[in-house]
Amino acid sequence: MQGYNVLMIYSKDKERLLMCKRLKEPYKGLSNLVGGKIEPGESGIDAAYRELAEETGISAADVTLHHVMDYTYYLQDCYVEVYAGKLKRDVEVAGDENELYWSELHHDFFDVSLYAGEGNIGHMLEQVKMSKVLAMDEQ
Repeated sequence: MQGYNVLMIYSKDKERLLMCKRLKEPYKGLSNLVGGKIEPGESGIDAAYRELAEETGISAADVTLHHVMDYTYYLQDCYVEVYAGKLKRDVEVAGDENELYWSELHHDFFDVSLYAGEGNIGHMLEQVKMSKVLAMDEQ
């Protein structure tokens, strides 16, 4: 079963979310979270930090990732690990895989005409809000 990760990176003030505009299929042209493949033999958390650095330039020194949830897609023979973190400091993001941008949090992330993932992004954001996982970084 192939593993993937998706990374919910919040700005230091928790008012914006790092998103990307997909340049290729699936979901070409839609906004998505950053993430990627978990390589064979690689732990999920190691893959999350690797993908984050590769796609955005954000390092483990910039953010603490928290494993929030997983999705298993039996018919597609894959699973997705979901991580969330709040930046410790303002960071300049840069990547060449997709166009990166900071999104305000008032949008309807369930809108499948704008966001990838059949509503999953909206669901993940609600779970992070309910869990108060980002408050853990402030203790």
